[in-house]
Amino acid sequence: MEEQIDLVGKAFVDHYYHLFDNDRPALSSLYQPSSMLTFEGQKIQGVEDITAKLNQLPFDQCRHVVSTIDSQPSSFTGGIVVFVSGSLQLPGEEHHLRFSQMFHLIPVPQGNFFVQNDMFRLNYG
Repeated sequence: MEEQIDLVGKAFVDHYYHLFDNDRPALSSLYQPSSMLTFEGQKIQGVEDITAKLNQLPFDQCRHVVSTIDSQPSSFTGGIVVFVSGSLQLPGEEHHLRFSQMFHLIPVPQGNFFVQNDMFRLNYG
């Protein structure tokens, strides 16, 4: 069971950051109307508002480099909590920006997951 949760967490993280880095508008498929994003302290709810926030970031391209992925089952039946740490490389920037992000994934009848909760923070210092 633990191994399967780790595999799902890693597969989700790979998929999420691939979309973020290459086709950011497609991230909307991972959220639902009840989804919530906290981005650097700003709370956002719903597919449209979350997608708008992610697409309006002040950079068009970036590359995520994932350092760690920790996954746990959540109390929601079949849910998974995924915590990620890593860095972002922005075009024209020589230094990477360190970040942490947490996802709470909820299963849907089709057999995949949607993001109920997403929390993102840059790590300064």
